Amino acid sequence: MANLVSAYENYLLNIKHASANTVASYMRDIRQFTDYISDIEDMQLEACDRDCICRYTQHLSNNGKSPSTIARSIASMKSFYAFCQAEGFVTDNPVHEIPQQKAEKKLPQILTGREVELLLEQPKCTDMKGFRDKAMLETLYATGMRVSEMISLNVADVSLSGSFVKCEGGGKFRIIPLYPAAVKALTAYLTDIRPKMVSGPEEEALFVNINGDRMTRQGFWKIIKHYQDTAQISKDITPHTLRHSFAAHLLENGADLRSLQEMLGHSDISSTQIYTQVVKQNLKNVYNKYHPRA
Repeated sequence: MANLVSAYENYLLNIKHASANTVASYMRDIRQFTDYISDIEDMQLEACDRDCICRYTQHLSNNGKSPSTIARSIASMKSFYAFCQAEGFVTDNPVHEIPQQKAEKKLPQILTGREVELLLEQPKCTDMKGFRDKAMLETLYATGMRVSEMISLNVADVSLSGSFVKCEGGGKFRIIPLYPAAVKALTAYLTDIRPKMVSGPEEEALFVNINGDRMTRQGFWKIIKHYQDTAQISKDITPHTLRHSFAAHLLENGADLRSLQEMLGHSDISSTQIYTQVVKQNLKNVYNKYHPRA
């Protein structure tokens, strides 16, 4: 993603010979867009489609951006994707003929506290797979990491004595605490299970598959879907659902936005502010459900 953005900046400077102000304006819009794609959508620029663009423009509107600012951002994205299409990085321009009517804002779906408990209870520590899966689910909910960050963890990134993990995302490292249950699950996995699963002593990956190699996104996706089914949770759970739930639950319990921004690895706090809307919507739903005159 970073290489694509750098190539576009080079194109503006050295091919189009755009003014310094124009380049700065375009690149600010594109970097804000890439932050959103990474932090909220958890996808690559090449995978973004028209619906994703619509969600992003709604995201800008919800964060108080003026119509003129949104229009400028759309123009920047249209130019960026036209460059990507011309260079063969994408086959279609998702901003081309984007509908004028904004898509309805869909807030991130989160699990209730009870649903999280149900999900975390599903892996049974009776075999190696159960111990590993328990450690993965506890780690993901304890840290709010993106799934790509979790499967990239190495054993050296975990401090059981310090109760934290060192996570790399967006070219930056951050330290995220672990709650006791996550430390317990990781301790059991690292002490007794991983040595038996790993393919060889040279493998550094924290979480490995049945072949002893690093866990993949697709592999973890199947695992979480399996436990959604066994927990009989009707909501569609993805690996990112636990990240959203982590953020909303911390805010509900009094965490401040800046600390949450740091733990999530958001470069722009506007990406973090979306969870305040989730919490407000949940409170409204509770009020409407339980107030006798609602």
